[in-house]
Amino acid sequence: MTNIHPETRRFLDRASKERLLGQRGAVLWLYGLSGSGKSTIANEAERALHAEGRMTVILDGDNLRTGLNRNLGFSDEDRTENVRRVAETAKLLAGQGVIVLVSVITPLRAHRRAAAEIIGPDFHEVYVKADFDTCAQRDPKGLYAKAREGQIGQFTGKDSGFEEPEAAALVLDTQTRSVDECAADLLGYWRSIADGRSGA
Repeated sequence: MTNIHPETRRFLDRASKERLLGQRGAVLWLYGLSGSGKSTIANEAERALHAEGRMTVILDGDNLRTGLNRNLGFSDEDRTENVRRVAETAKLLAGQGVIVLVSVITPLRAHRRAAAEIIGPDFHEVYVKADFDTCAQRDPKGLYAKAREGQIGQFTGKDSGFEEPEAAALVLDTQTRSVDECAADLLGYWRSIADGRSGA
């Protein structure tokens, strides 16, 4: 679009923001089935990072679907657009030096590749692993029960596919490990990438 001219040259640069915060921006993209523990782990990790004086933001799929993405459904096309909007938002925040914790189902490998391409080197793929039966037993939001009764269509893992990763940066297996252990693993991973970056 020839009438669009992004304004960046006069803005404070990323390095200035990161020096102020004393950290480097990053996107920890947690994905997995509904009920796998994405949001719970993100919340635990954020509280720990906040206690360390880190600036964080959680981009939670359900929260975003009540505002920014409230006009989107669950068709393949809408899921793709949902991921695109979340990725663009996460990219903007990471560019300001914020540690972004994304909690979105992101069912297809193509979705994760698209998010990685948008966000670039700040993107870190974190698979929160729990199979359909385990998540159905937990069913913290009652969604699996509604899906069984036919009240929810295009439900991930039932009517709509979920593709496990080929090579995630980190796998958090909530079937075998507690939320606290998984949050600790996530924080350990963040520290491993932060240690190699100036300002962290």
